[in-house]
Amino acid sequence: MTEILVLYYSRGGTTAELARQVCRGVEAAGAEALLRTVAPVSTGLETTPNPVPESGPPYVTQEDLKRAAGLILGSPTRFGNMAAPLKYFLDGTANLWLSGALAGKPAGVFTSTQTQHGGQETTLLSMMLPLLHHGMVLVGIPYTEAALSETRTGGSPYGASHVAGTSKGVLSAEEITLARALGARIATLALRLAAAPERRG
Repeated sequence: MTEILVLYYSRGGTTAELARQVCRGVEAAGAEALLRTVAPVSTGLETTPNPVPESGPPYVTQEDLKRAAGLILGSPTRFGNMAAPLKYFLDGTANLWLSGALAGKPAGVFTSTQTQHGGQETTLLSMMLPLLHHGMVLVGIPYTEAALSETRTGGSPYGASHVAGTSKGVLSAEEITLARALGARIATLALRLAAAPERRG
């Protein structure tokens, strides 16, 4: 079974809910969704996270990343950037970069902000940068998805998104549709790549 890693960090729960909708899109396209999170980080060096989360999905490992046929990253917005715990994990993947383990795999991104203009698109772009360095194939959401033109809350051609402040954390119908579409697009591409004959130079 082709496996797509859906990796996110969430504090308030809305990014986690987006991740679950992305997983539904992955599975609707015929791939297996592997839902993982990252440990929180502390500004105090004396504290370390529990090795296993108290609830929710397990913490991601680099082996999860290496094994997956595609990757979908999610993070709340932190001043127009991805949250520190997700960046901390990505900063530790130099060995995967050196080996080219992620090169050629499809990837996408999603985010949640408190306000409509809270930096959604810059956060999505910030998550794309390390994926480009890894040589991944970035997948967005095209305007052929009608919900992208209809949404009055979250949604972007750069990736799925949610505006938490206007909805008390409940995803709109368009946000759900776009999150599932992102998952399905990446899963479909991963399946096509897996079925394609290997090219030899």
